[in-house]
Amino acid sequence: MREYKHGHREDSFTCSSCGSPVTPEGAGTRHRNHCPRCLSSVHLDEEPGDRASDCGGTMDAIGVWVRKNGEWAIIHRCRFCGALSSNRIAADDNPTLLMSIAVKPLAMPPFPLGLLEKEIG
Repeated sequence: MREYKHGHREDSFTCSSCGSPVTPEGAGTRHRNHCPRCLSSVHLDEEPGDRASDCGGTMDAIGVWVRKNGEWAIIHRCRFCGALSSNRIAADDNPTLLMSIAVKPLAMPPFPLGLLEKEIG
């Protein structure tokens, strides 16, 4: 991962998680920072864009959130050190996987759904 230590990913790379070839075309930005197929990234930054991390672990997409301007962003967690980061989605990101991640808390709530009926009734 050292080849990206001093710059942004403006060229092609191979996803460290699914092995897919990733190119900047279709992303809607010059700075591709995650795989559009599986949404995984690599832990390269301590602060956005600084390339200061020596971790290099694979970062899994674990959630999504909506920024003030309505733009979606992916929440990544590093498999190696547990660090969290946020990356804006790209134009060609897998929409099914994005929605699957977004609805996961609704599909798997941290409490029995029967409690909702008791609260309402």
